[in-house]
Parts: sequence; C-alpha cells; structure tokens
Amino acid sequence: MANFWRLWKILFVFTRYRLDDLVPMDQLPLSLRLLLWIAPWRFYPAPKNLNRGARLRLALEALGPIFIKFGQILSTRPDLIPEDIVKELKRLQDDVPPFSSKVAMTLIEEQLGQKISTLFAEFSAEPLASASIAQVHVARLFAEGSAAGKEVVVKVVRPGIEKTIERDLQLLEFMAALVVRYSAEGRRLKPQEVVEDYRHTIYGELNLQIEASNATQLRRNFSDSELLYFPEVYWEYTRKKVMVSERIFGIPVADVDQLYAQNTNMKILAERGVEIFFTQVFRDSFFHADMHPGNIFVAREHPENPQYIAIDCGIVGSLTEEDLHYLAMNLLAFFNQDYHQVAQLHVDSGWVPPSTKVHEFAAAIRSVCEPIFEKPLAEISFGQVLIQLFSTARRFNMEVQPQLVLLQKTLLNIEGLGRQLYPELDLWSTAKPYLERWMRDRFGPKAAWKEFKRQLPSWVEKAPQIPSLVHGALSRLNHLDENQLLMQQQMRELGLALTQQRQQKRHQTLGTLTLASGLFAWWQAYALAIPELAGLGITGIGIVWLLLKA
Repeated sequence: MANFWRLWKILFVFTRYRLDDLVPMDQLPLSLRLLLWIAPWRFYPAPKNLNRGARLRLALEALGPIFIKFGQILSTRPDLIPEDIVKELKRLQDDVPPFSSKVAMTLIEEQLGQKISTLFAEFSAEPLASASIAQVHVARLFAEGSAAGKEVVVKVVRPGIEKTIERDLQLLEFMAALVVRYSAEGRRLKPQEVVEDYRHTIYGELNLQIEASNATQLRRNFSDSELLYFPEVYWEYTRKKVMVSERIFGIPVADVDQLYAQNTNMKILAERGVEIFFTQVFRDSFFHADMHPGNIFVAREHPENPQYIAIDCGIVGSLTEEDLHYLAMNLLAFFNQDYHQVAQLHVDSGWVPPSTKVHEFAAAIRSVCEPIFEKPLAEISFGQVLIQLFSTARRFNMEVQPQLVLLQKTLLNIEGLGRQLYPELDLWSTAKPYLERWMRDRFGPKAAWKEFKRQLPSWVEKAPQIPSLVHGALSRLNHLDENQLLMQQQMRELGLALTQQRQQKRHQTLGTLTLASGLFAWWQAYALAIPELAGLGITGIGIVWLLLKA
C-alpha cells in the first residue's frame, strides 16, 4: 500500500509540473505517443512563469533526496542535458530548502549531550547551506584544546529522512522486481543489484560517523598534496547524526567567473581533476564518489597552481585488485583503439558471456568508436562514448556491473566538471599517460622490489619455522608416497583377483559346454543303442563334474 501511495505521489508531481514536456515524443513508439497524448495531465495547465528546468527542479525537490541526487548528477552533464535545464538543476547542489534551525539545534544537543552554549563559543542558527540529506551551520570552538578558537561547520542530518528514503527504496525495489520479471533486457541491467548497492550507499550517507571516517582516510591519502585538500574532522564533536569539521573558505568550483577573476589556471585545474580521479581509483582504490560541483571548491591561494578542496565524503567507492587490473587494461586498449583487446578483456573479466564471439564484439565496438575518434580529441565526450557502447553491448548480453556503477558515475561527474572549467579538456591525453605509468609501476621491476620488501618482514618472522615446515612437508610427501605404493599394490592385487575370477569363469563356461556335450553324446549313444558310446559319455560327465567341484 505504501508503494501505491508513493507511486501515486510521483504521478501527481509529474502531472503538477507537466514533466511530460521533457519526454522526447518523436522517439517513442506510436502506441505510447497516443497514450501520452490522451493522458489526463494533458489538460492540466503548466505552472506559469516557470520554464521546463525550474519545473523539473521543483519536481525533484518535492519527491525527496533520492530524486534530488539524480538531479545533482544530471546538473554536471551539459553535454547531455540542455543548458536551460542544467542551469536550474545546479541549484540542487546546495540550495535545497532548509529545515527548522530550532529542530537542528535540538538534535545537536541530543546527539552531543550538552547545550549549544556549552559546546560552542559561537553558533549561527541560520544554515550556511542545505542539501538533500543534511544541512550545515557555522560555529566557533572555545579557546582551549587542540582546536582552540577554530571556526567549524556543524553538519546535521535531516530529521525523519530515513522514512522517506526507505519508502523510495522500497518503491525502487518493487519497480526493479517488475523489470526483472517482465523484461529480458531489464534483467541484463541487474536493476535489483543496482538498487541494493544504492541502498547501501544512501544509508552510509545517513551515518555521519561513516562519513567522518571516510574523510579522515581521504585526508590521510592526500596529506601534503598539491592536488587535493580534505578538511579536518573533530571526532570529539562527531556522532551518528552530527559531524563537526574544519571550515574551508574556497571558491565554489561552479563559480567560473570568480575563478577567472583571480586568474586561475583553468587548464591545470581541469587536468588536475582528472588526475585526482585516477589517483584515488588506481593508487588508493578508495575514491570520493559524490564529486558534484556543490561538494568541490578551489583554494584561493596560488591560483596559478590551483588546489581542489573536497567536502561531503558520505559516498566513497572501492574496487578489487582484479577489477582495477581489467579496468586499466580496458581503458588503455580503448585509448589505443585496440578494439579486439577491449572485446577480449570484456570476456576475460566476465562482463559479457564466455560464449561471446570476440571478433563480432570487436567489430561492433569499432563501428561505434571509429567515427568518434575521427573528431579532435578535445571534442570527444566520454559520456557519449559510454552511452553508445552500452547501447551496442545489449546485443552481446553485456550485464551491468554493480561494483562499477559508482565509478562510472564519478567519472562522468569529473568529465562534466572538467569541461565546465576548461571546454578544451582532453580527457584521453590526460588520462592515458597516468594509466601507462600506473601499469608500468604495478608490473615493472620497481613494483616487484616493492612487493619483495613488503613481504620480507613476514618471511623473516616465519624463517624459524621453515625447517619444521619443510620437515612436515617432506613427511607428508613420504606418507603420500607410501600411500601411493600401497594403493598401487592394492590395485595389482585387485587386478590379479579379477584375472583369476575371469579365468575361473572361463573354466566354468568350458566345463558347462563339455558337460552339455557329454550329456548330448550319452543321449545320442543311448538313442542309437550303442552301449560303449553311452558309457564314454557317462564317464565324461563324471570327469567334468569333478573338475567343476574342484
């Protein structure tokens, strides 16, 4: 019933904001176009003084955090979404309507067990920013302790948000189950696994202690880095629904005018965004997976050598060693236009069925990519390439890999952000040298020496045990040899017994035939009244009988 009412609300919002105007009617089947044309909402007037982007933004806000997240992702894709819609969706990044400051202060006091006045020397009741999951307030710590007098931000989870998210997730699970049940194409996309992965991700965002631990790890990974800075988390003020961290004063990365005003090197800034992504993925296998413009700032210091600042670390991603290897090999093969290698790697990694004909798959990939590579590299959108590749791969039953969904989303965010900053960004030439260097470092002599040094302490620790381990192994080997000899002897005895049994059966068969022959001869002699022959036959029967008894 809850799913029914939620679905009803979605249809109501769809109708209220006339989102059918966003549907490309000319690309739909005729039957579906007729159905939409006679739908009741066609007679419902669109809101006045609201363009289509504003109507979409308001609809997403009305539907809650999961839909707001979707809008945030769309806002970073000006190459896929019309400019007027992108402009409105950008407001979802940090301009979501806030909740009551009084409620926020009460929740902070409940979580930290003290009054606001005893926790902070100063506290601003007016929210600094408000997002889909939480909002933040500015405060200042007292003038004692390790963080004496520092200005901080206090992040508070929206009250009651869990119920809204759970209701939306249940609806998504219901819809995913329908897709799996009634659509073979839908099953290929693994919607249930994707929804389950998103459930894990979104609930991770609701626990600010998880976000704090993510931020601490990312800060450690980029300590003293010129590329990226993460604010410090103050753990003594952090709980499940409240987190306190260092306040930063960077320029929002979407404020391009302000970046130009301070003469920021936009080319370096865009390229460093790509380098940060590949560093997090391939060096650390731990990456910030919510890098929309609302979470990214640029330090005001050294505009000629710009540094990023990242906040909101609630969503992070990680890949296995095997996934990292196949991903790097795929990207390098793709950059080198080696389509046969791309196809073979997809088979080897299990991303397409093992029965896939590699040469046919490679030909399909080539047909998509060759026209794209005819363009200047700076004009190639990786997002467009991915969309066309996924469309082509349907014919080869390529399945969605849930563990790669966050990675794909993050890469699309990074590319969209980079092209906003520097439209001439060449993702290919920026990423390719890094991947080649990573592969060289991973499998070259330096990597082997590094692995040797990493394993050496463990080997030294186990060195005293080596003689006993070797003795035990040799003992087991000796026992194994004895067992093999015993088994071979038993097999020989078994073979001898079988041979004797076969010989006995042959004797029995021969005796039976001889007995039958004797009986026949005796009967013939008796019938012909030749007593001598009859006696010979009886004698033969007796001899055979004695042989059989023996």
